[in-house]
Amino acid sequence: MELSFTFIIAIAVALFMGLNIGGNNAAASMGAAYGAKVRTKYQAVLLIGVFSVLGAVLSGGEVMKTLGKGILPPGTIVLESAIIAVAAAGITVFLANLLRVPISTSQAAVGSVVGIGFFYGASKINAPLIGSIISWWIITPIFAWLLAYLMGKYLYTSILIWLAEHHESDVSIKRSLNFLLTISGCYVAYSAGANNAANAVGPFVGAGLIGSTTGAIFGGLAIGLGALVLGGRVLETVGKEITELCVIRAIFVEFSSAIIVHIASIKGIPISLGEIVAAGIIGIGCANSGMHLVKSDVVKKIVVAWVISPLFAGTIAFGLMKLI
Repeated sequence: MELSFTFIIAIAVALFMGLNIGGNNAAASMGAAYGAKVRTKYQAVLLIGVFSVLGAVLSGGEVMKTLGKGILPPGTIVLESAIIAVAAAGITVFLANLLRVPISTSQAAVGSVVGIGFFYGASKINAPLIGSIISWWIITPIFAWLLAYLMGKYLYTSILIWLAEHHESDVSIKRSLNFLLTISGCYVAYSAGANNAANAVGPFVGAGLIGSTTGAIFGGLAIGLGALVLGGRVLETVGKEITELCVIRAIFVEFSSAIIVHIASIKGIPISLGEIVAAGIIGIGCANSGMHLVKSDVVKKIVVAWVISPLFAGTIAFGLMKLI
């Protein structure tokens, strides 16, 4: 009876985390397209829901292993500590959703697992792996910003000329761009599911509660549902409050972000799609409007949240372990 009740709590916590991931990070995956006014809010969250499930099931296995058994030795995380790890990350992301800030759900998830590790003893933490993960956290948004900045500054005009030369009318150009933006958005959502489903269920897979395939399906469904229910709030922040986007710039941001996150998923590195998309949008904005954009209040709020989220989640996880 006790195990049954604990199991129900575990499922509820994983669902809570998945819903908040869908509302925060996965929703940010289509902020570029929404900001470019190519998709409605409903279309954006619906596509996220479908393709995040596919990404979790087909490409989510390696990140699942990292969060479940890579950061801490197998057997360290038991069911109770898995519940605490996911709950601590879920609380962190929930607060970010209330504030409409696209934080890194991956950083919150990793931070909570590290907090559990500190409770059992810092020696149990896989320090080289954590160092590798942190380096990806630092490098990938900088890389996304640089790619977007260079595109906006030096390639945008050439792309416009090429489109004009290879299409008969403005209508055909618009049709082609809308098609590309649909493809890129679906790829982004797929990458989000591949990388972020583990944030909701990885510790439970590590604790042996569920298998990796079952976990991927559950995590992907929870993210998709979260995007449908909660995704609109963060779409507003990412899509409209940082900078204005045209369709070409939105396509570039989506494709480059999706490729970066997909590569990280293959490597088993949990990173933030929302962080990378936001960095790309900021890069486009800097190329278009000047470097003063990086000083805006919205950007400052996002950067502060990125730094605080893993520390906050880890502290909550450590504190809850102390309490029980």
